[in-house]
Amino acid sequence: MANKTLFSSIRGRWTAKADTRNEAGGLAYSRSHKQALAQLAATGCLGATFYAIASSQLDAVLSHAAHVEPEYLAQLALYARNKGHMKDMPALLCAVLSTRSPQLLNVIFNRVIDSPKMLRNFVQIMRSGAVGRKSLGTSPKRLILQWLESRTDDQLFVGSVGNDPSLADIVRMVHPRPTSPAREALLGYLIGRQHNHEVLPELVRQFESFKNNNRKKGDSIPDVPFQMLTSLPLTKRDWQQIARNASWQTTRMNLNTLARHGVFENEELTSIVANRLRNPQLIEKARAFPYQLMVAYANIDSTVPHAVRDALQDAMELAIRNAPRVSGRVYVCPDVSGSMHSPVTGHRHGATTAVRCLDVAALVAATILRKNPQAEVIPFKETIVNIALNARDTVMTNAERIARVSPGGTNCSAPLFELNRRRALGDLVVFVSDNESWIDSDRRGWAGSGRTATMNEWSKFQARNPQARLVCIDLQPYGTVQGQEREDIVNVGGFSDQVFTLLADVAAGRHSLDHWVREIESVRI
Repeated sequence: MANKTLFSSIRGRWTAKADTRNEAGGLAYSRSHKQALAQLAATGCLGATFYAIASSQLDAVLSHAAHVEPEYLAQLALYARNKGHMKDMPALLCAVLSTRSPQLLNVIFNRVIDSPKMLRNFVQIMRSGAVGRKSLGTSPKRLILQWLESRTDDQLFVGSVGNDPSLADIVRMVHPRPTSPAREALLGYLIGRQHNHEVLPELVRQFESFKNNNRKKGDSIPDVPFQMLTSLPLTKRDWQQIARNASWQTTRMNLNTLARHGVFENEELTSIVANRLRNPQLIEKARAFPYQLMVAYANIDSTVPHAVRDALQDAMELAIRNAPRVSGRVYVCPDVSGSMHSPVTGHRHGATTAVRCLDVAALVAATILRKNPQAEVIPFKETIVNIALNARDTVMTNAERIARVSPGGTNCSAPLFELNRRRALGDLVVFVSDNESWIDSDRRGWAGSGRTATMNEWSKFQARNPQARLVCIDLQPYGTVQGQEREDIVNVGGFSDQVFTLLADVAAGRHSLDHWVREIESVRI
């Protein structure tokens, strides 16, 4: 008889052996330059993560960017900003383009650098020398001047919030030429130079009068950013007007503050705030991450009325509208291991988010369950975690239950091992993780195979379910995967609702080899 060890099974034989180790030391597969750059652009915030420091992300972006064509850099910058809702990485990619293809930067600049915050990010990166130059250069300077000239006086004034660099610093760098007496006075006002107060834009004069307590009885509070007002002595009436005029994001972030200042004692204002939070157009315009709503809901105190709480629930349903309903059997596997308890956008001095990777993974799992009540959620760490979830409960409730699981080691193959133990049937398996599996690299039988345990277990699962697909949603800016990219395995990254759109494509069979990169390459420049 032939050697049973040698010829026992050919399952998984056509999967290449793992070619690297991940940041945790486990067996892993490398990403291509395009895949790795996409992962960095969709998840990287240039902050320290559980396994990597901020500078390593920057080095990785520059290294991978050197190996892809400028067109892909432009497409990725547009994708990361407009679909992934990222800020730092799109600005960095634009800075790289300034040296690789100024012509392409001209084409995409206003579509990526679409806010004062993005402009400040771009200038900060350019001036840092990170992309090989410390001056702005002729072409970037011209683009910045055009950006400033295309904004109204009020837009520039409202956008002057923020530092390092401030908008005033940028004005000093590029020396825009005023096109009217009001613009000349505004530029002087912004940079602290002598100016004609009488011809300042009306909004600026209103703010200065308000700030200096020179307002007349009945004067309205100026319609300026929330940050410009909070240090000033405000009356209850002022806070009510702020609530009436606030943006969607300002409202979401300051519900407790509004309650503390008596805004919700007014039923009309309570209704206005609630309707704003659940407004589909405003949610889309704000580029809201679903997890931001979960955090807002978790953090509001008892003084915020139920109408506003209910509005956040309604807003969540809108924010996850891209989550697909899948025909067939679905398993969703959120990683609850120790590294997933780190901030999803990394550690940033003075700006570290309270949202953990675990919170986002829990939210994705609860969302899929909400849209697919027959789905099974299988949390995992060193092994699977048994947890009781009710598909009829809200996304918020189920996400909180998953996120309460205690941390442990990382074993990405554990859910598949359990499904194979049961000889389970299924059509779609979704992982939400940082892909830093290490425990299963040393499991007996896997260490010598040359493949990750996840790939070995997936080969077994797919042999039983040949139509099945595996989607791995990666939440961190690392360069490796546990499931090698192929037609039945799709790796995507990010924490915006765009991951649900990609998931829907895969679930419906609208995907191909290297699907995520192909999606990015379909972006029109």
